[in-house]
Amino acid sequence: MSTPSENFAATGLNLPPAPTPLGVYKPYLIDGKYLYVSGHGPVQDDKSLIIGRIGDALDMEQGKLAARQVGLTILSTIATHVGSLDKVKRVIKVLGMVNCTSDFERHPYIINGCSELFAQVWGPENGIGVRSAVGFGSLPDNIPVEIEALFELA
Repeated sequence: MSTPSENFAATGLNLPPAPTPLGVYKPYLIDGKYLYVSGHGPVQDDKSLIIGRIGDALDMEQGKLAARQVGLTILSTIATHVGSLDKVKRVIKVLGMVNCTSDFERHPYIINGCSELFAQVWGPENGIGVRSAVGFGSLPDNIPVEIEALFELA
């Protein structure tokens, strides 16, 4: 059975730099066996953000890729601050917020970009938790997706 770190390496994807807070909050908090991760945006390898509203500047596939990038950013925060993806036992909850036009209705499809990544890393049993995927009229800096998550530590 492979470890989460080995599963991530098999994706061939890169982790962007872990973001530093631009406001008054902690990017993560450990409480007992739970790891809470604050809302993250789609940080790219050069530290820039993916920008744009889904249904306007970005289409659904670009939105799904942005959600995957948010997932990578969350993984980077875990690897940087907790020490290893292997220290996480399972995903408990994901809250996905989608910056989209008022007529956009496929929020779950967008957030699948992150959920599918987590399922690859921790497997279908531990990588898929409960989830909400909701639409917003705007998000900070006009990012297309913001995601926060709760994990159980190993």
